[in-house]
Amino acid sequence: MPEVIFNGPAGRIEGRYQPAKKRGAPLAIILHPHPQFGGTMNNQIVYNLFYTFVNRGFSALRFNFRGVGRSQGHFDHGAGELSDAAAALDWMQALNPEAKSCWITGVSFGAWIGMQLLMRRPEIEGFLSIAAMANRYDFSFLAPCPSSGLFVHGSEDRVAPVKEVMAVIEKVKTQKGIQIEHTVVEGANHFFDGKVDVLMEQVGAYLDRMVGPEILKSEQEQA
Repeated sequence: MPEVIFNGPAGRIEGRYQPAKKRGAPLAIILHPHPQFGGTMNNQIVYNLFYTFVNRGFSALRFNFRGVGRSQGHFDHGAGELSDAAAALDWMQALNPEAKSCWITGVSFGAWIGMQLLMRRPEIEGFLSIAAMANRYDFSFLAPCPSSGLFVHGSEDRVAPVKEVMAVIEKVKTQKGIQIEHTVVEGANHFFDGKVDVLMEQVGAYLDRMVGPEILKSEQEQA
């Protein structure tokens, strides 16, 4: 898993990138929790999500937002972080010009950034939104949501209660041709302490159902 440095709007961005073995493989970008509350690309959920995509044939990238780790710049309350995420996608696409699709995944604060990027980039065909903080950030821009995806919450999340994100999902799940799914990890808090394995099982099952056959077919065609 090579360490990478690429240019962002506020200077260099530090990341970890694993290219897929097959040409034309889909891309995946994983966005970490709030930088001012200890969020980094090495967060255990981000780390596990990264390998969840790698193990399914994606080219995957996780990176530190501006001001985190060796990424330059300063926290920008979401606007700059969205620009960082866009720069990360541009960098991935430049490396993988044959990739036809991309998935965006975010955890907590990163979920808010990821969903905003989703609205701006039509090539993003799917998303995973983990512990979205719908009680603290405005998600009204998701009406309508342009891509299908999965929201996951912990039943004991006190930072961003399930009922708040359910209100968001109710507004977007009926859009034509878009399927917004939601699952709850019983007993999990906002950080999924002691429940990360269960979270990954649910995420993995969803990805296998949504993209597994496509990736497998692509590999067979190139064999």
